[in-house]
Amino acid sequence: MVAKRIIPCLDVDNGRVVKGRRFVDLREAGDPAQLAANYSEQGADELVFLDISASRQNRDILVNVVRNVAEVINIPFTVGGGIRTMSDADTVLRNGADKVSINTAAVKDNTLVKRLSETYGAQCVVVAIDAKRSHKMLSGYEVYIYGGTSPTGLDAVEWARRAAELGAGEILLTSIDMDGTEKGYDIELTRKVVEAVDVPVIASGGAGSPEHIYRVFDEAGADAALAASIFHFGVYTVADVKRFLRERGVEVRL
Repeated sequence: MVAKRIIPCLDVDNGRVVKGRRFVDLREAGDPAQLAANYSEQGADELVFLDISASRQNRDILVNVVRNVAEVINIPFTVGGGIRTMSDADTVLRNGADKVSINTAAVKDNTLVKRLSETYGAQCVVVAIDAKRSHKMLSGYEVYIYGGTSPTGLDAVEWARRAAELGAGEILLTSIDMDGTEKGYDIELTRKVVEAVDVPVIASGGAGSPEHIYRVFDEAGADAALAASIFHFGVYTVADVKRFLRERGVEVRL
């Protein structure tokens, strides 16, 4: 059995970590490098850094902040937000990222996924999908881009399947409906995507307790769980979550 991964997420806006609810009503959570160092020490398996306003503001990612985070951690590091070109990806990889996460750019230019995968390897390419419930879609979920502000008309499950075919090594799946609610992940959405692709799926959006993380592993088959609020505001540590999971028979890294 492959060990399940616990991944804290740093949503960064103007150089500071923030956390909102359904992608709005942002409140500050701290300094990216300081939080990253804490999570690395707590036993996080990986870290995700998302410059959440870069695509919407049509600007480059904050490379200096990426570099500062990379210098204080010793775990795999995924960086996304504002990565629109091969050059953008190369820049963040040269400044400490191990993987790149693309969302808006991948939807607008599918070939970017394929080109990144062919150049750096599928293990380096994460396609992030922000999905919202929609009765218009066959799966019941629609893809949104530009930080969750723009609907695309794309079915979330079909897009996940296509992204994996193009060469994505992982899918980072966020439920906009559940994001920041701390009421639990969207199990239905996660399960549908897990069943549709043959690459690891990282569940995101809604974690409020270790029980929620256990459920998304047990009921939806997610390979990893992303969480922010419960870690940023000191409700639980990574170690707390891993202890809870081990007690319930879930394989996690020490």
